[in-house]
Amino acid sequence: MPRVSPDHLQARRRQILDGARACFARHGYEGATVRRLEETTGLSRGAIFHHFKDKESLFLALAEDDAGRMADVVAEQGLVQVMRNLLADPGSDGGEMPEADWLGTRLEVSRRLRTDADFRLRWAQRSEQLTNATKARLKWQERAGNLRDDVDVDVLTAYLELVLEGLVSHLAMGLPADDLGPVLDLVEESVRRHRGP
Repeated sequence: MPRVSPDHLQARRRQILDGARACFARHGYEGATVRRLEETTGLSRGAIFHHFKDKESLFLALAEDDAGRMADVVAEQGLVQVMRNLLADPGSDGGEMPEADWLGTRLEVSRRLRTDADFRLRWAQRSEQLTNATKARLKWQERAGNLRDDVDVDVLTAYLELVLEGLVSHLAMGLPADDLGPVLDLVEESVRRHRGP
């Protein structure tokens, strides 16, 4: 039997995650049956579950992957940029993951956190990545003298995360988002240091 290269294994894993993201976004966790996962990934159940122990492990890996991608954006541009990306047309940024699919995964994580204690325990081990990236970015802005100095970084982190959750809920309800750019400008401005004349 020929050996499979690490690059091939990584490409296959990426194919599974990308297909699963679309499947979970379209059908939710319960509706993402093994048959639907096979259809959206283009792979057999054997190939899928060779890489992931079960559907929940696949979903957790997907949610963790999305959190990692968001953390990368936060590290470079801040959490408000993640929110701006959500408002952009899906896939308009030249091949990045479609925001609509990311939103579906994020909503499913929120729902499962409310309703599934076992999932909540497993997710708690993985959910720090975005918070840590946001805190690190804010501390970098603080050292650069760009961050307001009258509010603790932990409070600003919690504030930005609440705004993100509010935006996700807004989009989940199908409410108009075309005019939210100025709202995000205000959020961004609210954490900046204002220097006197």
